[in-house]
Amino acid sequence: MVKVAVCGYAGKMGTRIAGLASKENGVRVILGLEAKGHPSVGSKFAYGEVSDRLDDIKAADVLMDFTVPEATLEHLGAAVKYKKAMVIGTTGFTEEQVKKIKEAAKKIPIVFSPNMSIGVNLLFRLVKEVAGKLSKDYGVTIVEAHHIHKKDAPSGTAKKLAQIIKEASNREVSDIKSIREGEIVGDHKVTFESPYDTIELSHSAKTRDILAKGALAAAKFIAGKKPGLYDMQDVLGEIK
Repeated sequence: MVKVAVCGYAGKMGTRIAGLASKENGVRVILGLEAKGHPSVGSKFAYGEVSDRLDDIKAADVLMDFTVPEATLEHLGAAVKYKKAMVIGTTGFTEEQVKKIKEAAKKIPIVFSPNMSIGVNLLFRLVKEVAGKLSKDYGVTIVEAHHIHKKDAPSGTAKKLAQIIKEASNREVSDIKSIREGEIVGDHKVTFESPYDTIELSHSAKTRDILAKGALAAAKFIAGKKPGLYDMQDVLGEIK
């Protein structure tokens, strides 16, 4: 049984991770972490309680983080201190902050991905294959849409798609359109267009549960792994 501590337990992602974990074999949330003064601190749930003390992660195998970059780096320090594996789904990091995550991965195992959805990570694979096969006649555009509360734009997923395309075809994606409306969970569409045809690859999330399910798969994957920086493509490789 993989014992998990969830940072940002009372948030939208933390709530869904905890809810789905109760029905998932092989993983159990034993600790919720929140900021000092948060009203949920001290409340109990099925297998643990909500705490504002980072030292409490000593009882967990994996620390899961879906918060904000500054908080994630603080939690990362505790994970390194106590030699705990980590799953990071937070987005909006600066290059310097990403370097700190990579440095920490020399000491602990980390799954780091801008999107934990299995479907989106299959989209990453498809986009890589298509970008690598198409000629330079094809221009590329990316459109992403999220809820109005999302702070970073373009999304981490859109940036990852652009990175994949560049690495696969040495083609820069300069046209990324970001939409922030209502309560959209997450939509991403990549369009390859030439004078002769148009190819579209897209993914639309109906619920945050797909992200939570992927995060739980990542937690089970990373528990017991050697130090290193892993992503959801590594997790996909072990899904039966």
